[in-house]
Amino acid sequence: MSVRTAGQSRSDLVADTALALLAERGMRGLTHRAVDEAAGLPQGSTSNLARTRQALLELAVRRLADREARVLALHEMPDPRAGSALLADALALATHRALTRNRELTVARYELALEATRRPELRAYFDATGARFRDQLATLVTGLGSADPARHTLSLIAWADGLMFSCVAGSFGAEAPSLEEVRAGLRELLDGMLGA
Repeated sequence: MSVRTAGQSRSDLVADTALALLAERGMRGLTHRAVDEAAGLPQGSTSNLARTRQALLELAVRRLADREARVLALHEMPDPRAGSALLADALALATHRALTRNRELTVARYELALEATRRPELRAYFDATGARFRDQLATLVTGLGSADPARHTLSLIAWADGLMFSCVAGSFGAEAPSLEEVRAGLRELLDGMLGA
């Protein structure tokens, strides 16, 4: 399933394999032994890195956050003072990447999010790793001149999460919307929030 790439640490290989297993088999399919087998590692390798299930889930969450940071690339977003249209274009591209080229990663995120609803210790960890995305988005929304940045940040995240869930795991899962459709939706949302 996973093949170690040059320069990839064993920890990243285990975490990437765990994410792939979550997307393919769901939470029940994620075991230390399954990660060892899928990654082509000697039995016990995953346990050496993450002794407990909680440790394995935390490793997966940490790697998920790192990989999603590259997909979303919020640090590369245009200066919000350049206007909401440019920001909508950049956010649309990030959202579309999550829906298409990184669909497996998005499915793994939903598996982990659902598991976090049943494990308070994972919930705290999951929320803490996701805070950096919320904070970066809040900064962008504030820069656009939002009158209520906290509420507008929540609206943007809810819109994007709703779209991704519907198109990856929900009733619209057969086909992802085009980049142009995602962009149009984001422009409408931002224009409505900002009164443009």
